[in-house]
Amino acid sequence: MKLITFTVPCYNSQAYMDKCIHSLLPAGNEAEIILVDDGSTDDTGAIADRYAAEYPDIIRVIHQENGGHGEGVNQGIRNAVGTYFKVVDSDDWLDGEALQKLMELLREAVKMETPLDLILCNYVYEHTADNTQKFMRYRKVMPMGRPFTWDELGKLNAGQFITMHCVVYRTDVLRRTGLELPKHTFYVDNIFVYQPLPAVKTLYYLDVDLYRYFIGRADQSVTEENMIKRIDQHIRVVKILADSHDLDTIKRSNKRLANYLTHYLSIMMMITTIFLWISGTPEHLQKADDLWAWLKDNHPATYRRLRYWSANLFFLLPGRPGRWICVRIYYILQKIFKFN
Repeated sequence: MKLITFTVPCYNSQAYMDKCIHSLLPAGNEAEIILVDDGSTDDTGAIADRYAAEYPDIIRVIHQENGGHGEGVNQGIRNAVGTYFKVVDSDDWLDGEALQKLMELLREAVKMETPLDLILCNYVYEHTADNTQKFMRYRKVMPMGRPFTWDELGKLNAGQFITMHCVVYRTDVLRRTGLELPKHTFYVDNIFVYQPLPAVKTLYYLDVDLYRYFIGRADQSVTEENMIKRIDQHIRVVKILADSHDLDTIKRSNKRLANYLTHYLSIMMMITTIFLWISGTPEHLQKADDLWAWLKDNHPATYRRLRYWSANLFFLLPGRPGRWICVRIYYILQKIFKFN
């Protein structure tokens, strides 16, 4: 039995994929590693095949036409045999000691009468430009060392929310929700995290710094330049998130979960709006207005929740001064949390 499947979407990753793969191998034969070669034009596919030949009991390779990061994740979900599932980007890596503690927990988890639907670990921003780290932890908002439910989740701050880097889903949860990420679209990791959450009944916070998130390549999707260049894809993702769940219906049965989903969607709306404002072109300013108008027309209750959510009150400030204040707040938070 495989305790976990690590899926590694790879596109032209020859320069850095070795570090990622070597960080996963210590999980041993209780894990499988699926390397998805997403139509690479360099030696990524050949490197992946060499690893599969060397570690046939652990590593599998899927070669596909280019479909983007989301289709790489989809392939992993379709083909995974592990009880649990984690995505690791090919330029990131896992901490060895933390990985061993995760594997220990998974050995216990598969014996539990009530399964753990979602395991959360800490992650670390690894900034290569200045050789600094930013640790993202959940010690004050989640119970530690035992299973818990949404009712026990504390209030997360503006820079502290559940991301792809911290989650280990039970594979069956992802499949039961029918999760299918769109092709050729950046930022779909937000859909991967957000959409299955209402299906999660039991959570567990493992307080280890597991995931190392590399920040420093100019071509990364989270740079300001690329966020603005790909803003239409960000808008598409936000709309998919908003269409995913009726927050008022969820609130009637699970207030804490509804509040967290609102928190997440609020952050996504803010980020998208801020980058449209940073660009400042007439076209992008209109797209910001159109996005909020779309939300109001299609999800009026969600619009009201987000528009008057405490973190969004400064969106009510009128005109150019309001936009200027909002952007300044974003840059302050960016310096504090160093998220790109």
